[in-house]
Amino acid sequence: MADLKIFQRDADGREVELRGSTVARERELQRRVEGALEEMLGVRLLASEYSTGDWHRGRIDTLGLDEDNVPVIIEFKRGRDAGIITQATSYLVWMKAHRHEVEALVRRRLGNKVAGAVDWRRPRVICVAGEFSRHDRAAASLHQREHRVDLVRYRVFGPDLLTLQLVETVPGFGVPMESAELVSEVAAEPEATATLASDQVEVPETLAELYGELDEVLTGAGELEVVVLRHYIAYRRMLNVASVIFRPSASHRAILMYLRLDPDTVKLEDGFTRDVRRIGHLGTGDLEVRIASSADVEKAVPLIRRAVEES
Repeated sequence: MADLKIFQRDADGREVELRGSTVARERELQRRVEGALEEMLGVRLLASEYSTGDWHRGRIDTLGLDEDNVPVIIEFKRGRDAGIITQATSYLVWMKAHRHEVEALVRRRLGNKVAGAVDWRRPRVICVAGEFSRHDRAAASLHQREHRVDLVRYRVFGPDLLTLQLVETVPGFGVPMESAELVSEVAAEPEATATLASDQVEVPETLAELYGELDEVLTGAGELEVVVLRHYIAYRRMLNVASVIFRPSASHRAILMYLRLDPDTVKLEDGFTRDVRRIGHLGTGDLEVRIASSADVEKAVPLIRRAVEES
């Protein structure tokens, strides 16, 4: 993948390339990212430097829950470290074996409702480092059947500018849980929730053609990963750009699309766009766009392009 180049105009009007570097200490990088974790990576902070106990003897740099309620482990390395993926996936093995402990942490930090909605089908690993080799990318692909892996390259430009660049994402397919495991775990913990890998939203037949048109626009607007979740379909880069929810009933047949756009920057149209910042809804995004026809898809194109360009 091409390197990220940043230029600044000097006093003579010339464009001068800024030379990026790495941080002096790993902890500095972790502190800066954790300070704006939701804005940078779409992850809510659960714990920093979380101990994995006497047997595992590890310490997770950052433990979080992403905007789709998926558990996330984030590991930071100052420069290039060939062991970062192995270390992160080792912590992931621990996390999957201690789901109740993680859910209890979610309950304390984010409340019972969020804890009950944790999605364990495809937990995530985010590795943030100064550089990744092709061997790192190959190693990440080995885990695609079990979980999602994102490799994020950082650079600092002076004391105030930090860049994050997604250089590789391995989406993962999730691993079905065995029926016996489901029964035993739910019996052991009445408040626990268990989800089969097949438990995901499906496109209603009555909206399939319209969704095909919308999907073509969304995927054509940029390189977006399409993630099918329990209640909606997410289109994402580092963070969700759009979320799509289906309303197939005869009286309200429509697709609801939530875009990562500030509603204050959009001229709202009754019956088409709506500000949902203070309205609870599935999916992520503050601008709701109601798609009930091909004409609505066409009308939504400028908004979709804006959301992609600003993501």
